[in-house]
Amino acid sequence: MAEIRSVCVYCASSPGNNPKVTTAARALAEHIADAGLELVYGGGTVGLMGLIADTVMARNGTVRGVIPTQLFPREIAHRGLTQLIEVSSMHERKTKMFDLADAFIALPGGFGTLEELAEVTTWAQLGIHSKPIGLLNVDGYYDGLVQWLGRAVGDGLLRADNRSLLLEATDPVTMLERLRAYEPSAAKQWLDLEQS
Repeated sequence: MAEIRSVCVYCASSPGNNPKVTTAARALAEHIADAGLELVYGGGTVGLMGLIADTVMARNGTVRGVIPTQLFPREIAHRGLTQLIEVSSMHERKTKMFDLADAFIALPGGFGTLEELAEVTTWAQLGIHSKPIGLLNVDGYYDGLVQWLGRAVGDGLLRADNRSLLLEATDPVTMLERLRAYEPSAAKQWLDLEQS
């Protein structure tokens, strides 16, 4: 089972227009705070990013935000966090967020969320880490992605054990339970054998 003290949440810098997504983001933040977990996120005050950070802080939780200098005006850097870490690039941001987190969850989002999710999952596939990764599929938002993953396995382009690196849930409580129950993948074990 994975020992989780901090969770990195990837999500949109836009609030979106689906109230079910907003409700799920707030509920996830509440469960993170109530479980005594630290939130790691992109450091902004806007959109779902701001909502999840504010919710954790309001429940006396710990929040570490990581934001590149050039995004200070666009995402409006959050000055009310436990710690706001300023970095010089998007690459440095993602690396720092990875270093601070024991697990990862993707809420609904756009290109940035998808890119962060794909990168951290690819790193797991390559055996760079064995941290659990979750896809919070609120209101069927990621159904198309889940279908595509199944097609990739069926077409022999993605191994089934690598597909299993991405855990899924439709509600925050189940998501956190699945992250905690995660066992390191066969892909990581295979890479360790290759390198020994």
